[in-house]
Amino acid sequence: MALAETTTADLHPTTLIGSVQRALRLLESAAAHEHGAPAKQLAREVGIALPTAYHLLRTLTHEGYLRREKGLFFLGEATERLCGNGAQQKRRGILSDALAHWRDAIGVPVYFAVYREGEIDVMGVADTPGNPAVAEWADFRETGHAHAIGQCLLYQLDDEARRDHLDRYPVRSITPYTVRDNQALLRRLDGISRMRPITERQEYALGTVCAALPVTAGDTAGAIALSLPAHQAERLLPAARRLQAEIGRLMGTFALSIGI
Repeated sequence: MALAETTTADLHPTTLIGSVQRALRLLESAAAHEHGAPAKQLAREVGIALPTAYHLLRTLTHEGYLRREKGLFFLGEATERLCGNGAQQKRRGILSDALAHWRDAIGVPVYFAVYREGEIDVMGVADTPGNPAVAEWADFRETGHAHAIGQCLLYQLDDEARRDHLDRYPVRSITPYTVRDNQALLRRLDGISRMRPITERQEYALGTVCAALPVTAGDTAGAIALSLPAHQAERLLPAARRLQAEIGRLMGTFALSIGI
């Protein structure tokens, strides 16, 4: 005989919602005690019977949302991961909104990347069908020498880190305009002025020019970039300078975003 399907209407609200509410209140109470709290104290603060508190606390501990040490309850790894994921999603949302704002305000595709654990990581791109981003036809991680994002990130590294990167990803021709060898690239990086946008013209993709600006938080190097069709190359530096001014107003946002 088939079992009848259980619906929300079949469940008693005090068993379905009330227990969840009490468990959440216990988590909130535990979070308020940095040095832990015993079951009796948590039950008293939440206003529930001690046997009920013990049952919920055992369940929360089993699932990793709490941990128990010497009779005291602390927030567990599952709760910390949940909080961390929520904060990360919020930072990604802030980053996405900022890139979209600059895309619309300046009328260009905008990119954000970081250099993390020896790799170039493009973390966000904002473009439109009318102003599309550059297609990644050659792996961005392996061709940092050829695009403005990579050059901007490599510029921020020390000499040892640069050479380590080039040992793993040596300079190679991507287009007829690409820098020719490792030494030529290192000389270019050494000659970059700190306050000027870093530009490349058709070095990564024919028909495209790009500019990038450095953004740092602590020891992490970041870059914000934009691209334009080559026939609009005269717009590149004015657009980059406008982006640079906008970044100054939202520096705190990108300091957070780099930590994603």
